[in-house]
Amino acid sequence: MSSEQPINPRFDDDIRFVEKPGGPPRYQDWTDKPVRYFTVVDKQSGTILGYVWGGDADDAAAYEPQQAAGPRGVNEGGFWIRRLGSAKERGLRPSQALAELLADPEPGGKGRPLPGSLTDASSAAVVDALAKGE
Repeated sequence: MSSEQPINPRFDDDIRFVEKPGGPPRYQDWTDKPVRYFTVVDKQSGTILGYVWGGDADDAAAYEPQQAAGPRGVNEGGFWIRRLGSAKERGLRPSQALAELLADPEPGGKGRPLPGSLTDASSAAVVDALAKGE
């Protein structure tokens, strides 16, 4: 008698997942048009955790974790992404969302905006490269 269990034939079928339309409103997560961004730092140590960017031209905004921050930078992203989602649900443009996030000096989460760090970039790729330390 074989010790191998027979494989259910249903597992031989290819499965394809398709996101249903009508989910929560979201900003685009990439743009090659100009963006503004600010630095997110750890509230205790001041270590850079990541960057929040947004650009009105493509209705795009996202959080990029600082690679050198490791898991702390990545984990902090959930907080900022939820806040961006909330801004989108309320109909704010990305530039308005950034202004709102910057106006809260002590948000929840482990990070906070670095005062005076709001600046311009030619695209989201520039912020992504910055986050990767390039």
